[in-house]
Amino acid sequence: MNVIISNERQDELSKLDIEIIKSIHGVFEADELVQMFSNFFFGRMILDLTALKDYKDAKNLQKLSMSLDVKKIIVLLPDVPECLAPKFLSRLISMGIYNFTTNLDGVNYLLTNPNTYRDVAHLHQIEEVPQAPASNSDSNKGATSIINNYGLTSTFILGIKNVTEHSGATMLTYMLKNAIKEMGKSVLAIEVDKRDFVYFNDKEMISIDKNNLANELLRRKDVNVILIDLNRTDETDICTDVLYLVEPSTLKLNKLMRIDRKAFEKLAGKKVIMNQNLLSDSDIRQFEYEANLKVFAVLPPLDERVNNTEILQDLLNKVGIFNY
Repeated sequence: MNVIISNERQDELSKLDIEIIKSIHGVFEADELVQMFSNFFFGRMILDLTALKDYKDAKNLQKLSMSLDVKKIIVLLPDVPECLAPKFLSRLISMGIYNFTTNLDGVNYLLTNPNTYRDVAHLHQIEEVPQAPASNSDSNKGATSIINNYGLTSTFILGIKNVTEHSGATMLTYMLKNAIKEMGKSVLAIEVDKRDFVYFNDKEMISIDKNNLANELLRRKDVNVILIDLNRTDETDICTDVLYLVEPSTLKLNKLMRIDRKAFEKLAGKKVIMNQNLLSDSDIRQFEYEANLKVFAVLPPLDERVNNTEILQDLLNKVGIFNY
């Protein structure tokens, strides 16, 4: 079932021959749409961009991309120069919004043939993406201060931390490193207080002790992105952002709750990743309800021997690495 949000293109969209679960008409703030649809299950959302207030400012679309599943959104662009400019389209792609068109034929096509990054890569101008908005969270305020003190204002530091045991932080760090490099950014992966990276035989992956982390970051401030496999350390304040990995098997979840009954409470407001996930969408929603958590992203089991850039770019865009 589909959702239609319309304004100036209402008459055109009314001609779509699709099942509709909800249709709204008017001009809406980005926050209003997030509130309406962040917990609303739908197959596809067709968004008449003129229904978004101040739609020429890509930051308003960015608010949607951070809270809604952009793979399900088809954006119907107005025929105005600002929204058809290469810079604007590139910004959409940087947010992970690959499905956009200017006409109803395009909407019908994308409903059955959604774009991947490969389909729109020729429009992507990585050097011209917008600055990410400052976070309001206390942890990110602290991180910003620390990063500024280190002179790392142009480096995105992404921490990756297992919540359940052996949730795949080391392997995900490796695959993210490869994806970021493939997308044209300089990248370094660091693991703290372990020596697993040595088995990758990769000069862009290093292992250090916790006490040497700050000095190593200072030495690497010319790198665009630094990934840190945090392991058991709590050095999250040094990161621009952190991904918290949960492997949602019954064994892993029950073991976590035996160790720390408040584990999920501590994750409130954080970027929780369902990693190596085999659950259905309904099972994930049930987990969110029982744990009182919002899952930030879901990753299936991935084969590190193949190119996973297309899958992982959705996550990287959502985190905002290419908007930094």
